Amino acid sequence: MKKVLTFALAAAMTLSLAACGAPSAGKPYKIGLLQYGQHASLDNCREGFLQGLEDAGLVEGTDYTVDYQNAGFDNAMDTQIAGKFSSEDVDMMVGVATPSAVACYTAAEEKNIPVIYVAVSDPAAAGLDSGNITGTSDALPVDAQLQLIRAMQPDAKTIGILYTTSEPNSVSTIAEYQEKAGSYGFTIDAVGVTTPAEVPQGADTLISHKVDCFSNLTDNNVVGVLPSILEKTSEAGIPVYGSEIEQVKIGCAASAGIDYVQLGKQTGAMAAKVIRGEATCDQIPFETIDSYSTYINSDVLDAMGISVPSDIAANAVEASAAA
Repeated sequence: MKKVLTFALAAAMTLSLAACGAPSAGKPYKIGLLQYGQHASLDNCREGFLQGLEDAGLVEGTDYTVDYQNAGFDNAMDTQIAGKFSSEDVDMMVGVATPSAVACYTAAEEKNIPVIYVAVSDPAAAGLDSGNITGTSDALPVDAQLQLIRAMQPDAKTIGILYTTSEPNSVSTIAEYQEKAGSYGFTIDAVGVTTPAEVPQGADTLISHKVDCFSNLTDNNVVGVLPSILEKTSEAGIPVYGSEIEQVKIGCAASAGIDYVQLGKQTGAMAAKVIRGEATCDQIPFETIDSYSTYINSDVLDAMGISVPSDIAANAVEASAAA
């Protein structure tokens, strides 16, 4: 009887490891990594994730392999690639940005493949807060951004924001802006879009409304065509406040934002626990970075005639082309 119990316990442990995605003995762990689109912020997430695995002591090619795919901001392609990962029985799917995370979770759920996500602003709103899934949230520091804008533009009244109406994270962030803006003396003029192609027209609408500035979210459809927005706002003399350093580097005036490389590293550390069989995804709550930095682009601010208050300048990170 003791031998039977011992065997049963060993079998249960094996099944437990399989459920959390532990690889077969002697075989590298297969990771299907799906990135929603190609832009610097999401690239930083991906590179940080891989660095996080390395920092955890895992070696690519020995401990794991990565099949990296890019959906090109195409939801149908997202679904297709995630389905391919499932059919190939990868050991884990990694979704970079909300649409890719949702696509991976939908494709993985039937086979109970673990899913890790990076840069999902509101996991609960996206339905990614329970099941064999975990990851990191890039929830924006809205209060800090509003404080920054007020300090930079003491007389500003209206902030324009472009967002994707079908993106749960953007919808919840817009609601937060609208809830908090009045406390800083602002009103929010939000224009919704459904595709990247609609973004330039949305920018024209906000410019015609004579908003005092734009505040850009981490909305992928908008960020993917941010240069076209900046071209229009620059001509109109309207500053755009970004949501992280890469947006400031390419022409946003300033930002109170998080470090996406660090977010990726944090996610890689979580994935390493799953790969080693130390925990299942449903045992690891999603995490949010609670620190942020202030980034400024002095070239843009000078061109806009905006002076940086000394207390902000003393702690800000310069992100201009000359930096």
